[in-house]
Amino acid sequence: MKRDMKTWLGIFILILLIVLSIPVVGYAQGSDPTDDDVNTVAKQLYCPVCENIPLDACGTAACEQWRGIIYDKLKEGWTEDQIKDYFVAQYGDRVLAEPPKQGFNWLVYLVPLLVFTGGGFLLYRGFNRWKESAPTTKEGKEILKKEDPSMDKYIERIENELKKRSEGSK
Repeated sequence: MKRDMKTWLGIFILILLIVLSIPVVGYAQGSDPTDDDVNTVAKQLYCPVCENIPLDACGTAACEQWRGIIYDKLKEGWTEDQIKDYFVAQYGDRVLAEPPKQGFNWLVYLVPLLVFTGGGFLLYRGFNRWKESAPTTKEGKEILKKEDPSMDKYIERIENELKKRSEGSK
């Protein structure tokens, strides 16, 4: 009987904790957007007045007003996409940090991929040619000596110098 009572008491406490935690989560979320919420949207927009400065980092009066507009729109329940569309309608695509993936803008996404792939292919071919032309055996080194006999005296001098240095260090 005591064991059955402990089990029911444990279940009751668990249910009570779950029920009490639900209102706490609801009250913890405020209806007003925070600065982080505003900056999340502002990072995706660029100031059309200043050159290449994100809206969240720009200190001009116009950017402060635009961050205020973002705050107001978020407070009204607008989504990030709706806010970005609002600014695009006012100032054009140039205010977006990431250009839309449509029309001529596809080149922004495709050209780096093509250049990277082409460069990788050229490196692959270059390394293969380099590997094929490099002598890898003693026979290959002998072929090089036979092709250019004037190099023999230089090779002998280098080998003698290396022998002297190795004997001197012992």
